[in-house]
Amino acid sequence: MVMRVTQGMTSAQLIQNLNTNMRKMAMQQDQTSTGRKINKPSDDPVGMTYGLRYRSDLAANSQYQNNVSATVSWLEFYDSQLDQATQVLQRVNDLAVQGSTGTNTPESLESINKEILELKKQMTDIANSSFNGKYVFNGQLYDQQPYPAGADAKAVTTDNRTVVYEIGQGITMDVNLSAEKVFGATDAAGTTDNVFAVFDRLSAALGSASYTGVNAEIAKVKSRMDKISTARAENGAKTNRAELMQNRLDEMNVGLTTLQAKTEDADIEKLYIDSTISQNIYQASLSVGAKIITPSLVNFLN
Repeated sequence: MVMRVTQGMTSAQLIQNLNTNMRKMAMQQDQTSTGRKINKPSDDPVGMTYGLRYRSDLAANSQYQNNVSATVSWLEFYDSQLDQATQVLQRVNDLAVQGSTGTNTPESLESINKEILELKKQMTDIANSSFNGKYVFNGQLYDQQPYPAGADAKAVTTDNRTVVYEIGQGITMDVNLSAEKVFGATDAAGTTDNVFAVFDRLSAALGSASYTGVNAEIAKVKSRMDKISTARAENGAKTNRAELMQNRLDEMNVGLTTLQAKTEDADIEKLYIDSTISQNIYQASLSVGAKIITPSLVNFLN
């Protein structure tokens, strides 16, 4: 059976095709203006799912990058403080060696003792150093000074708990060094190489012109210097690991951004060409449609 094509059918088909072309042009214009080929879920449901996943991964990766940056900053600050502590003890060692000889006059010993006391103040300042408002040598009690003014530093008990940063998915790193590891354990009896106990014993020996006592502290000073060097090496190893993790996260960020761009970003050059073609097709459709839809018999009867 032959189907008769009426004027209404032709008009309806023409309008449908024109609307299809207009929707295509509108979508291309949206993609051109936003630079994205997925502007709503219906554009590409599967691509939208992947895009949301990449966005979530990028957000998590960005937080890990912030954590690693904070970790590196903390570790670098520790390194600078340990370097200063080493310089202080090196000077203490030089003064102790100088004060252990029997050729010093009482005035010389007094001068050495005064400098020792000033160096103790400097070491206390280092032990109470803060970074971003946090006292770095007091574990998780970083809002409290580990060696408060007026306290007997060698008898102070500091917090030894670790401060942990999450630097990757399921990857954590403790970033702090305890005061006990750097400056020595609590030493109320004043018998170990607690750095403040060493200062006190050395000062007392200089004050009483006890050359034997001064000489006995030299080994304690060197012992504490060695332990600070060990702590600094441990800190350096953590810094190297954190920097490696920082590079890894940077590479992951580039990879995820690339995948997101492939999924969501529009090909602008191709889009301009397709948009031009669509506009030409639309204009041609209008032109051809104007010729196809001619006046019908009813128009002549009217």
